[in-house]
Amino acid sequence: MPRYLLLVLMTTHCLFLAAQDLKGAWQWTETDDSGNTITAVAILADGFQSAAKYDLNNKKFISTNGGTWSYNDGVLTETVEFDTRDSSRVGTTVNFEVDVSENEIIIKESGKKWTRIDDGTPGDLAGAWLISGRKVDGEIRERNTNRPRKTMKILSGTRFQWIAYNTETKSFMGTGGGTYTTADGKYTENIEFFSRDNSRAGASLEFNYELIDGKWHHSGKSSKGSPIYEIWSIREQ
Repeated sequence: MPRYLLLVLMTTHCLFLAAQDLKGAWQWTETDDSGNTITAVAILADGFQSAAKYDLNNKKFISTNGGTWSYNDGVLTETVEFDTRDSSRVGTTVNFEVDVSENEIIIKESGKKWTRIDDGTPGDLAGAWLISGRKVDGEIRERNTNRPRKTMKILSGTRFQWIAYNTETKSFMGTGGGTYTTADGKYTENIEFFSRDNSRAGASLEFNYELIDGKWHHSGKSSKGSPIYEIWSIREQ
């Protein structure tokens, strides 16, 4: 094979892999003026993403934002659906020039370096989900996932975040997240941040889970101890 053709094929292959390899969880840390370690975790699923910033040691939630995303030729494009720091950004689209390698994303303008946590495995539930139903008194009550008021849960292979927000009013109702595992029909959340009550950070919650006709059936007890049975549907791009 001619050398120039081999180089073209290698370059094309690398660009393809870079686009695919953005999916998963990414992290950066910094030290604030008080000496506290601040952590930021971004989860990129098919077409949707979220990023949360928090102080893990002091159990303090700081901020979150997210929405849809795409990547093309060194440019990461995001359309904002929620932003706790600046709700006026909801509905806007921003572009970031990035350098992408297998385990790093570097934002060129700021120099901020995100390091890979996982590549979307091994969790069974990696993806973006919208709550689409609840079981109440033994009866499934469906919920319209197309309305502006959304509760989304987004998962990589090891990380999760749920977010409640409204794209029409640009309001934000709450979020929480951390690490998770799936094994033997059990879904376990290890909470690292919780916007409504910082004291819940550090707790672990175990639920039953089952995929039925492509929908995630989630049952057990909430962080308040109340019984729940939720149905989540994968979010369509």
